[in-house]
Amino acid sequence: MITARQKVLAHLKKTRSASAREIARALKMSAPNVRHHLSVLRSDGRVEFVSVNNREGRGRPEKLYSLSQAALGDNLSALANALLTEAGSKIKMEAVASRILDSTQFANLPIIKRLELLVGKLNQMHYQAHWEAGAEGPRVIFGRCPYSQVIEKHPELCKMDAALLDVALARPVTQLQKNETGARGLCPFLFQIG
Repeated sequence: MITARQKVLAHLKKTRSASAREIARALKMSAPNVRHHLSVLRSDGRVEFVSVNNREGRGRPEKLYSLSQAALGDNLSALANALLTEAGSKIKMEAVASRILDSTQFANLPIIKRLELLVGKLNQMHYQAHWEAGAEGPRVIFGRCPYSQVIEKHPELCKMDAALLDVALARPVTQLQKNETGARGLCPFLFQIG
């Protein structure tokens, strides 16, 4: 069964942009109900406010909504897959890691500050990372793989992840286990202090 929110999303996909009133009329729903669904869809990032329609100078201006860039998607996974396949083993993952994560910002920081900065940078890149103390030493744990759409064909990206940690922490890192492709499991890395 299609939910009201799915209908609103489908309408916006078809029309590119619309006001709550226009959506309500097209879907035979009340305008307050549509505004509620638009509010929820905006809060979770699937819909965005795009402009104000003045309705030819009469009445209150109407807000126009459209699907967000995140909801529309992109072609980055296809591009990454093609580039990685074409480049093959010529890519030095350590060099890629250094470009992604500016190592100079980690220089001369104590390990706890490095870990805090690293986790913040990783989370900006959608890793859902955190760190924790462990019996064998500290661990950095990735809650998700931001490369899940291409990782199965390009496991060398796991080497890039390890290199990111090596660069930031200036210590050798070992990947303890790999996240299953598409799974919501964890991907922990252990590093040595001292």
